[in-house]
Amino acid sequence: MKELIEYIAKSIVDAPDEVVVTEETDEEGLILKLQVADDDKGRVIGKQGRIAAAMRTLIRVKAAKQGTRATLQII
Repeated sequence: MKELIEYIAKSIVDAPDEVVVTEETDEEGLILKLQVADDDKGRVIGKQGRIAAAMRTLIRVKAAKQGTRATLQII
């Protein structure tokens, strides 16, 4: 899932070198933290949060197929 989010984010932003995705696991499941340059946060979130919502939906579906839960945080 980390690679999927990293690929999507790098294709959207102006500074793909500054895209960092980290994974953390807690009692609720997997937490993916996406960090981008300050100028690119708007691009990753999208108008009315549509792009961020789409990325969250993708990782939720992929996690459900694996039998776990996953969330995405944009830092």
